Amino acid sequence: MYVTQDHALAAPAADTDTVIQELRDRVEIADALHRFALGQDLKDKELFASSFAPDAELDFRPAAAKWGAVPPLMTGRDAIVTTILDLFTERVDTTHQVTNARIAVDGDAARLTALVEAQHLLTAGHGTHALLKNLYDVDLVRDGRRWVMRRVRIDNAWYTGGPAAVFEG
Repeated sequence: MYVTQDHALAAPAADTDTVIQELRDRVEIADALHRFALGQDLKDKELFASSFAPDAELDFRPAAAKWGAVPPLMTGRDAIVTTILDLFTERVDTTHQVTNARIAVDGDAARLTALVEAQHLLTAGHGTHALLKNLYDVDLVRDGRRWVMRRVRIDNAWYTGGPAAVFEG
């Protein structure tokens, strides 16, 4: 489920070009999750959408179950972008921090595990908020020179505040 190997890079490569390609892939893979986070924070539809494959799936159900919510599985890039940005725009201020990224590359597919801390505050009054520490399990695919997320599963390690007030608004 999570990337837990005891090393970062694949087996030692015989040539420099192979090593450079793997390092480039790893930066682009991490960038997909950074585009996801910053796209939400800026409410930037194009940046947010650029993080997903057209047939993407986002599963927030494991995280939401921690506070008793039952959101739907989100499928398709356009539906994911519309659902999340419509929920947050002009209603919720967000900041995301991505850390502890672990990456496994396998040709044109990859796996990413990361911790994401997300602060959500109601725009009308920051006293209503939710601070979430979430574990992300992400499958990605190569999309030209960049990587995009095909499947995102978000589980919650802990939270403070009132996520129900933020997400069920």
